[in-house]
Amino acid sequence: MSEKILVPALGESITEATIAKWLKNEGDAVEADEPIVELETDKVNLEVPSPVTGVLTEIASKDGSVVEVGSLLGSVSENGENSSPKEEIKKIEPTVNIEPLVNKIKEDNLTSPNKEPNIFEEEDEIDKEEPLVLTNEIKEENNQVKNNNTHDLSPAVRKIVAENNIDIAKVKGSGKEGRVLKGDLLNLMGANPKPSERKIKYGQEERIKMTRLRQTIAKRLKQAQENAALLTTFNEVDMTNINQMRKDNQEDFQNRYGIKLGFMSFFVKACVVALKTFPAINAEIEGDEIIYKNYYNISFAVGTEKGLVVPVLRDADELSFADIEKNIKEISEKAREGRLTIEDLQGGTFTISNGGVYGSMLSTPILNLPQSGVLGMHNIVERPVVVDGEIKIRPIMYLALSYDHRIIDGKDSVSFLKLVKENLEDPRRLFLDI
Repeated sequence: MSEKILVPALGESITEATIAKWLKNEGDAVEADEPIVELETDKVNLEVPSPVTGVLTEIASKDGSVVEVGSLLGSVSENGENSSPKEEIKKIEPTVNIEPLVNKIKEDNLTSPNKEPNIFEEEDEIDKEEPLVLTNEIKEENNQVKNNNTHDLSPAVRKIVAENNIDIAKVKGSGKEGRVLKGDLLNLMGANPKPSERKIKYGQEERIKMTRLRQTIAKRLKQAQENAALLTTFNEVDMTNINQMRKDNQEDFQNRYGIKLGFMSFFVKACVVALKTFPAINAEIEGDEIIYKNYYNISFAVGTEKGLVVPVLRDADELSFADIEKNIKEISEKAREGRLTIEDLQGGTFTISNGGVYGSMLSTPILNLPQSGVLGMHNIVERPVVVDGEIKIRPIMYLALSYDHRIIDGKDSVSFLKLVKENLEDPRRLFLDI
């Protein structure tokens, strides 16, 4: 009895996926609930398990295929029978006796040892061939080819010669006994050709289809530019007091909560306070209406091998510093390991993007639609600043707030960022909720 493997429900608004890779081959034994195929959606990757214990008898959709929810991926035979075409071919026994033909080839080799055996030649056709007369020009070319016989070239060199139509006789080899090496050809191809004769150097370009995640990132970022009135305002924050608070309390904090006190908890707390004060930045546009949200789900950008994902820290206003740090660490690990679910990515109201971890000094982040605001964090650099009339060296971070000017006025955006700055420069305010 065979059980069908179908594309499962993929979450809200997702109707199709791409087959990233099959984890099993046709004919492989599988256990019930064992992952057998990985699907890639617009937002996350997920593994589809085997419905029963048995043998994978059919793969209906190959790697790279686009499949819709409910469509057939393959089949698993519960009784272990495998009726795949590959197995049927193996069972076919040869019906032609080729022994007399093999003996004939052996006799030909004994009588004509210099002749290459070819079982497809017809004697009558060979007799009709006229003798080949070599001209002086052909003889000269043959001599050149003999000195650089393609049989003496490595497979990589032969491939470059064939793909780029290179006259090997005109290439001076740098290898042993004048043998042409791969480097000789690459140097030849890169030797300042005329503009009309320029070619892409072998092996320096690679064409790979964009993943669904990368396609979605590209589409959504372009939509943000086209559909929102994007504007960015900047400020700087002196991180002296946060650095000191982390230094003074790090050991006790770790001993008590089992997690490091990082920067993100301060920024999340500061943003929540500012969002409550300026609710338009936590709102979104839907048609001709503005939806104000009285909850605070903070999205935060995480870079992974497959691209940028923006999971959500839910009800951030109700979380302690320790809870924020623990949740961010757990969600970030899920993102890098490809274990995020659709629910992890939905429902955000405001985004924080920390380009500083990669060394960014300043940037203009793009909105994460349908949200109306995104805060960009950057690296911390010691800079000279004036404090009480004196020049001091302080750890400074530049902040950037990109916002949708359709519903957020300049006054609110600038005041929002100023309030975030004040709460970060005096983090005690965050504990007093002022």
